[in-house]
Amino acid sequence: MLNSMGANITGIGSNMIKINGVDKLHGCEHTILPDMIEIGSFIGLAAMTQSEITIKNVSYDNLGVIPNTFKRLGIKLERRGDDIFIPSQKSYEIESFIDGSIMTIADAPWPGFTPDLLSIIIVVASQAKGSVLIHQKMFESRLFFVDKLIDMGAQIILCDPHRATVIGLDRKTALKGITMTSPDIRAGVSLLIAALSANGKSTVLNIEQIDRGYENIEHRLRKLGADIKRIN
Repeated sequence: MLNSMGANITGIGSNMIKINGVDKLHGCEHTILPDMIEIGSFIGLAAMTQSEITIKNVSYDNLGVIPNTFKRLGIKLERRGDDIFIPSQKSYEIESFIDGSIMTIADAPWPGFTPDLLSIIIVVASQAKGSVLIHQKMFESRLFFVDKLIDMGAQIILCDPHRATVIGLDRKTALKGITMTSPDIRAGVSLLIAALSANGKSTVLNIEQIDRGYENIEHRLRKLGADIKRIN
């Protein structure tokens, strides 16, 4: 956008940006990309709740490896123009390597898989068929919400602060509702997705974290049929 306004910036898309000052900028017309993290969150929501969802205007060509990473968990999704259609699935199976070893999903700098969706991957994998190793390489403490999922009935082994093994339940045992606290924005929406798929009532505290990245989330979820309300 800045270059469209007359700036002189090179190296876009690389790990080094070079900015050469210019005398002035001018107006331009620019379309902001949709939030890829929110798109990935709704893909995970569809899978966990066995729902048929169409996500509109996703700028598919700019999603990178996100769609294929969810496909590695066995989630079916279809590109329709610039929309993503996720059909209702009773079961989805995690891919394994050709020698039968466990699948690994790790984050990486762009164009690798974004670390902000690893928490969604963990939740979705908890009800898949098969197992997956999640490796959070880029940040500390991002996996320290899995204890809440374990309390809900998920089978997750926290190997160390950066790695967790998720043993999928294949929907044979549903998650159960509990009261939990959102530790951060990404874990918070992951716990919310888990709660929407669980049996019974769940209460998620500290939702100010979720509000940071998901505007009016409860209103949009109610439009999709969720039984959810905000308690002041």
